[in-house]
Amino acid sequence: MLKKLTAEFVGTFWLVFGGCGSAVLAAAYPELGIGFVGVSLAFGLTVLTMAYAVGGISGGHFNPAVSLGLALGKRFGWGELLPYWGAQLLGSFTAAGMLYLVASGTAGFEAGGFASNGYGELSPGGYSMTAALVIEIVLTAGFLIVILGSTSAKAPAGFAPISIGLALTLIHLISIPVTNTSVNPARSTSVAFYADTAAVPQLWLFWVAPLIGAAIGAFIWSFLLSPDESLENIGGTE
Repeated sequence: MLKKLTAEFVGTFWLVFGGCGSAVLAAAYPELGIGFVGVSLAFGLTVLTMAYAVGGISGGHFNPAVSLGLALGKRFGWGELLPYWGAQLLGSFTAAGMLYLVASGTAGFEAGGFASNGYGELSPGGYSMTAALVIEIVLTAGFLIVILGSTSAKAPAGFAPISIGLALTLIHLISIPVTNTSVNPARSTSVAFYADTAAVPQLWLFWVAPLIGAAIGAFIWSFLLSPDESLENIGGTE
C-alpha cells in the first residue's frame, strides 16, 4: 500500500508542478509563446509520462475524481479511496508550495490567480457559475469514459497513457477559457491557497462538479459501453 500511495503522491506532484508550473512560469511571459495551447499540452504530458512511470504501481489516478470513478466502475477498491485522496492532496500541496517558492524567486512577483480555477470574475472568459458547473461535469465524465475504455481488457495494450494524456490535453483546450480547467479536485485545492484572489471560496464547485462528472462517466461506461456488458445481461434485446 505504501508504494501505491507514494506513486500517487509523486504522480500528482508532477501533474501540479508541471501543469500549473507551465501556467505560472512559462505562460507568464508572452515572448515564450506557449500560451494556453502550451499549458494544455503540459497538463497532458504530465499525466502521460507519470502514467507510464508509476501507473503500473498505483493505477496512475493522480486525481480524486478519477479514483472515485474507478471505484464506481469496479476497477478500484473502496477501502483504498480515502488513502488515495490523501496521497493526491499531499502531492498537490507539496507541488504548489515548491512552485510558489520558485515563482516568488524573481523581483516583482505577484501571485495573482496562481493557476487557480474559478467562475464569474475568476473565470478567464468571465463565464458564469452554471457554465463552469456544466463544463466541469461534462468534461470529467468524458475523461472517465476515456480512462475506463482505454484501460479495458479489449483495448489495445500499452496505449492507455497516450490516450489519457491526449484526452486531458483536449479537455484543457476546451475549458481553460471557462474555468482555467480543473476536472481534478486535488489540482484545484492546493494552488487556490496561494492565489491572491477569492479562489478558495469557489473551491466547492471544483470538488462537486468533477466528482459528479466522474460518477456519470463511470455509469455510462459500466452500464452502456463496457464490452463486458451485453444487451441480454442488462435486460435488453438484440
